[in-house]
Amino acid sequence: MTKIEPLGAVRERVLAALREDIIAGRLRPGDRLVERELAERFGVSRVPVREAIRALVAEGFVHFETPRRTLVRRLTPADVKELFELREALEVYAAGLAASRATDEALAELRELLRSAARATEAGDAEAITDINTRFHDRILATAGNSLLISVMEPVDGRLRWLTRQNEEWPQLLTEHRELYDAIASGDPDRARAHALRHVQANYRSTVRHLFGEAPERELP
Repeated sequence: MTKIEPLGAVRERVLAALREDIIAGRLRPGDRLVERELAERFGVSRVPVREAIRALVAEGFVHFETPRRTLVRRLTPADVKELFELREALEVYAAGLAASRATDEALAELRELLRSAARATEAGDAEAITDINTRFHDRILATAGNSLLISVMEPVDGRLRWLTRQNEEWPQLLTEHRELYDAIASGDPDRARAHALRHVQANYRSTVRHLFGEAPERELP
């Protein structure tokens, strides 16, 4: 007997695939999402596709240009600035907590992620770099040991990964992550927060240059 996949599971499968397509650049800003075509692609009805698209709207990846026309969003300078302001507030705080709470096991996991990032950077593997860098920051959040902080970050995690994918200055990112690791491993919260702040601000400038071809009009506060 063929096992019927629950509607919620189908929706989540379609949602995850479309989200990753956007983050990885397979679906680009301005591309249209057509329910019929997507239903055929995934071999499902239009209902879970429609629900997945609504979830992507709520997450900030796509928007309804008209009630019947859905497009991948084009990020504006204001969008990018708001996301980085949030990232600055939360990641700088998390880095300070991580420095004071890091275990030997957590530091070993961060070192292994840095080794993986170095290999991916040398190979120029953009998708792997994005994934590893995301896991690096997730590991710092976990090391901070504040479940509420993680829950606050979760709704915007996908969009932050999308922004990370826009920054292709990979050797510089690797250097910044190594410096951030050293600061956390030192056990000095002030040093960790300072490095996290510099990292977020540098990433903001790089992302704005890549997306809009010029430096941001204003630095983050």
